[in-house]
Amino acid sequence: MTRKGSSFAGLSVAIVTPFRDGKLDKSALREQIEFQLEAGTDCLVPVGTTGESPTLTHPEHEEVISEVIQLTEGRAKVMAGTGSNSTAEAISLTQWAANEGADATLQVAPYYNKPTQEGLYQHYKAVSEAVDIPICVYNIPGRTGRNIEPETIARMAELDNITMVKEATGSMDQASQVLSMTDLTVLSGDDSMTLPLLSIGGEGVVSVVGNIVPRDMIALVRSFAAGNIEEAREWHHKLFPLCRDLLSIATNPIPLKAAMAELGRDTGELRLPMTPLNETQLEFLRKTLAQYGLEAVAV
Repeated sequence: MTRKGSSFAGLSVAIVTPFRDGKLDKSALREQIEFQLEAGTDCLVPVGTTGESPTLTHPEHEEVISEVIQLTEGRAKVMAGTGSNSTAEAISLTQWAANEGADATLQVAPYYNKPTQEGLYQHYKAVSEAVDIPICVYNIPGRTGRNIEPETIARMAELDNITMVKEATGSMDQASQVLSMTDLTVLSGDDSMTLPLLSIGGEGVVSVVGNIVPRDMIALVRSFAAGNIEEAREWHHKLFPLCRDLLSIATNPIPLKAAMAELGRDTGELRLPMTPLNETQLEFLRKTLAQYGLEAVAV
């Protein structure tokens, strides 16, 4: 079966939003984009969870998306994070991103207000009718407080431009249901679950750890796609401790930004209510990076 959204197979990286002295660090953003493009990343995903979207103002949100589209210059796809718990706001942000030239939109399930399954369907239907670009449904109940049930996703799949699901429920049963019930492309929303998801029919990952080791994540996905299962399994086991630690020490993107600062690729600056790692956590992170073979840069 050729699935809707299969052109977004491979590695998508949920990039961080770099700050310096409280403002968007455009120079660091440019460097990070070039780093991803040189690695061969298929798609950049600005202003998602990893991009600290909840703390950006609307003008900043739009500015980051615009900068990424302009700096990428068509060398990779751009899937802009434009979701909201307000349908009207999601539509406004998504229309803006589409007009800027985004290739697709990542739409997180409405959070906090906990809509019913019918409300979730009507939310995505309204967004899909407002734009022509492909929509990736981002299902992450651990953050939103509401799971989008497989039956609801199956209804959404009947809408032409809903083409993908970023699967971050942690449930392989749910992912299997979505894959068996729809023709949507399923992308892993958890780095450590990438290989298991590929094994049941997923086609890629929207990655956090790809911010620091994109080539390794690409190697995992492409080796599986080429039928080199043992090689893919080796990459999975190599990557697993790094994936686990970057998402378990503290809430994403706190450990990731700390890691990027250690590697000389970001200031590590966060916005409240996100706070930096404490010294014990930072030392644990340094050991994880060293064990992986990533060398910290002396400051």
